[in-house]
Order: sequence, then structure tokens, then C-alpha cells
Amino acid sequence: MKNYLLAGLLCAFAPAACAQDAQTMEGAITAYTKAIDANPDDANLYNRRGSAYFMAGEIEKSIEDFDRAVELAPRSDPHHWQRGISYYYAGRFREGREQFERHQTVNPNDVENGVWHFLCAARETSVEDARKKMLPISGDPRVPMKEIYELFRGEGTAEAVLQAAGDERAPLFYGHLYLGLYYEALGDAGNAEHHIRTAAEDYGVGHYMWHVARVHAERFTADEAP
Repeated sequence: MKNYLLAGLLCAFAPAACAQDAQTMEGAITAYTKAIDANPDDANLYNRRGSAYFMAGEIEKSIEDFDRAVELAPRSDPHHWQRGISYYYAGRFREGREQFERHQTVNPNDVENGVWHFLCAARETSVEDARKKMLPISGDPRVPMKEIYELFRGEGTAEAVLQAAGDERAPLFYGHLYLGLYYEALGDAGNAEHHIRTAAEDYGVGHYMWHVARVHAERFTADEAP
């Protein structure tokens, strides 16, 4: 997603700070809660706390805050791709698909939006149906978004995604993240975990989508716990 929400406390976390994230998010949530208590009608504060909740792995609480933000600022609804991602992780796939359809009206050239729409639709029905419903996306200049889009459409390959990414950190992050999500949609748990962990642990970038990868990777760890 191109227009990253985070500012102030949640601006960006360097990969080296990964081990401190839980404590950092707890502090951010506390700070934003105090600010909300003093300014209960500030939609931006709910957005920021919702993002902090997501980064802390508290998905339902993130949705509650994003919902409240949209109630306070209804015109923000189509812009709210973060809520769509939270819907995906909450298993609320229809709501996620609909959120990304609305986001398409204000951000029509974002491959990531098209991919998350696909991911929700695939879980709601099937991969084949999701491909038929894929949002038309063109003009995203970021590498390797073109190859990622073709992969999800069933017209590209994982090899083409990584080849296009080259040896640059950000393209490799995106490449591995979306390969992981692609394999997850196909039911290939081994490849899904490999690529998402690679994105989160080896190619960290300082914005919201890195936290998406990190939260997803932590779910694999939780699943492995005795």
C-alpha cells in the first residue's frame, strides 16, 4: 500500500528493533489510549491505536478502532486498506473483499490492493473464483508489482517475481511477502511459511507492510508452540 498511515510513535520500526516490538506496541497503545481519553472524537487517534493493536497481534481490537475511526470520519472509509488487512487476519473475508473494492475507487493502480482483494475472495470462495473477480490493476511502477500481479492472475511464476526483484531490499521484501501469501492461498503451508518468514526476518523495511509480515510470521511460531 502506497500511503502509509503511521506517524509519530508508529512511524517506522527498524528491523533491528524487532525484538522490542511487543513492548513498543504496548507503550504506544497506552499512549494513544490516554490521548483518546482526552480527545474521544479524534478519528486519527483511533487509526493510530488501531495500527498499534494490529502490530501487537490484537486483530479484533484493531478492527474496533478502525471502525470507530470510520464512524467519526465516514469519508475515510474507502481509503482504509489497513482495516481490510485486519479483516483478512480476523477471517472476515467478505468484509475484507468489500473494503478492498471500495479502496479500488480511490487507489486504482495499487497491485497490493488487488492482491489482498484476491486473498479475501479466495478464502471466501476459491482461488479459481478469486481469479475471475480480480480487480483490474495497471500502472503500479514498483518492482516487482507487475510480476506479482501476473502471478496471482495465474499468468506468472514465482521465479519471475524473484528475478524481477533482483538484489534490492524493498523489492525482495515485497516479493517474498506476496509469494508467501500466494502459497498460503494455494494451501502450500511450507512455501507460505518460508517466504513470509524470509520477508519478515531477512528483508525488513520500515513501514506498515513489514509489520504485516512480522505479525503473520509470529502466527506460524504460535502454531508451532506445544
